[in-house]
Amino acid sequence: MPDFGYFLSCEEHSPAELVDQARMAEQAGFDSLWISDHYHPWNDRQGQSPFVWTVIGALSQAVSLPVETAVTCPLVRTHPAVIAQAAATSAAQLGGGRFRLGVGTGEALNEHILGTPWPEASVRLEMLEEALQIIRQLFTGEQTSHHGKHYTVENARLYTLPDEPVPIDVSAFGPQAAEVAARIGDGLITMMPDPALVERFRRGGGASKPVYGGLKVCWGTDRQEALRTAHHLWANEQLPGELPQILPTPRHFEQASELVAEDQVADSVPCGDDPDAHIEALSAFVDAGFDTVYVNQIGKDQQGFFDFYRTKVLPRLRD
Repeated sequence: MPDFGYFLSCEEHSPAELVDQARMAEQAGFDSLWISDHYHPWNDRQGQSPFVWTVIGALSQAVSLPVETAVTCPLVRTHPAVIAQAAATSAAQLGGGRFRLGVGTGEALNEHILGTPWPEASVRLEMLEEALQIIRQLFTGEQTSHHGKHYTVENARLYTLPDEPVPIDVSAFGPQAAEVAARIGDGLITMMPDPALVERFRRGGGASKPVYGGLKVCWGTDRQEALRTAHHLWANEQLPGELPQILPTPRHFEQASELVAEDQVADSVPCGDDPDAHIEALSAFVDAGFDTVYVNQIGKDQQGFFDFYRTKVLPRLRD
C-alpha cells in the first residue's frame, strides 16, 4: 500500500494558511507534503504565490512531515547553482532525510519573467539534464566550476549541507520525459495515473525508484457547489497538450479556460462528500503502481476536508 500525502497549493493560499494546512495534514494522518513552486498563480482568482523556499523554512519548524517541491524549475528564472543552495539548506533545516527536490521543465507563466527566451520542450529537457549535473556536483560540498552548453558556474561551493545528498525526482508527462526521468532522476513525478508511463519509467532505468503522483479534489457537502468552486479556480487543469507550458500570463490562462466546461472538470476532479468518489480516484494511482499519492483540496474549506479524509477516506484506503 502506498503512502498518502497532502499537496500544499501556493497558488491559492498565503504562507500562514499553508503552514496551518500542513499542521492539519499531519493531524489528519497524511504521511508527507508536496508544495508547489510558482512565481505566478495560474489565474487571478487563485490569488497567491509566495516564495516557496521561505514557506519551507516555516514548515520545517511547524511539522515533522517530509516535504518536497512539486515542482521546481531550475532552468531559466533561477540558476541551478542557486536552486542547489536552496535545496541543501531546506534539507539541512528539515533534517533526517525529510526533504526531496522535485524538478521539471517548467512553464513560461513563471519562467519568462526576466525577459529571457522560452525554449521548446526538447531544449528544456537538455537544460534540465545539465542543471541536475551542476546541482548534484554542488551537493558534494566540493568547489565546482562548470562551463557547459547552457550554464556557467565558477568557483562555487555549498557550505551548508544535509548529512546525505538531496534526492531529486523528475516530473514527466510524456514518454520521452519519462525516459529522461528514469535516467537522471531518483524518482518520477506525474499527475496522471497512467500505468503505461510508469512502465516506461520502470523499463528506462527506474525499476527500483519511487513514483509519486498527485490529484486535486474539492470536498464539500453540496457537490454542485464544490464543482462550481473547482471549475472557477482550477479550470486551467483541463487545458490540453503543451498549452499550459507556453501561455505567459495568468490572464492568458483565464482566456483559455473559458473554453473549459464544468462537465470536463467533473470528469477529472472528485467533488462532493461521497467517500467512494475520492477513494476511486486515489485508487487509480495505487493500481497504476505509484508509491505515494498526494491530494490537494481546492477552495477555502480546508478543515472540513481534513476531517473528511481523517475519518472517511484514509482509513479505508489503508485497510
